[in-house]
Amino acid sequence: MMAFDTELARFNMIEQQIRPWDVLDKRVLAALAHIPREQFVAPEQRNLAFSDLALPIGQGETMLPPVVEGRLLQAANPQPQERVLEIGTGSGFFTACLAHLARSVVSVEIHPEFTARASERLAELGITNVLLETGDAARGWAPNERFDVILLTGAVAELPDAFRQQLTIGGRLVAIVGHEPIMSAVRVTRLSEVEFKHETLFETHTRYLQGAAPRPSFQFN
Repeated sequence: MMAFDTELARFNMIEQQIRPWDVLDKRVLAALAHIPREQFVAPEQRNLAFSDLALPIGQGETMLPPVVEGRLLQAANPQPQERVLEIGTGSGFFTACLAHLARSVVSVEIHPEFTARASERLAELGITNVLLETGDAARGWAPNERFDVILLTGAVAELPDAFRQQLTIGGRLVAIVGHEPIMSAVRVTRLSEVEFKHETLFETHTRYLQGAAPRPSFQFN
């Protein structure tokens, strides 16, 4: 049996999956090529790390597929001087990509074991511009702070206004919003203190952030 060629798999992920899905930003492609995705999955999943799959990471959660990660990073367009808020650290891979692109990242995760695992992985790679926090951030985090980019890595039924209000002027909020099975990636750009531009980017589907699923509707006969 031939040995698994990690670098070939990484190359194919970018050239056969991500780039054909209209992810053409050179900085984003370079980040996805630079951060070793295989180090953010369980050892038994490493041969699947570059597949177009939502790989399980425990607690009923999954990693975003590479093509979705690429599209979200391109839509958010983090710049080297910008500060990012990520809601949902997960495996830490997306966090590492953001750290590669931006000046600094605050990443919040509700599962403490995910925070601990991501901390170890980021430290192993020498990534030092990330502050990891543990808590429930589905409806907002650090309300007195502003960020240039805010990214939600899990879906929300409705986009909380708290995140819009935390954007700097020119800042971008990117999230997956909707009710199953219909969800879309959206981008909100803050044009002024009172004006926002809302765009629907593409249809996709992922798990809800904990506490962000639609509330059940009750019917009485």
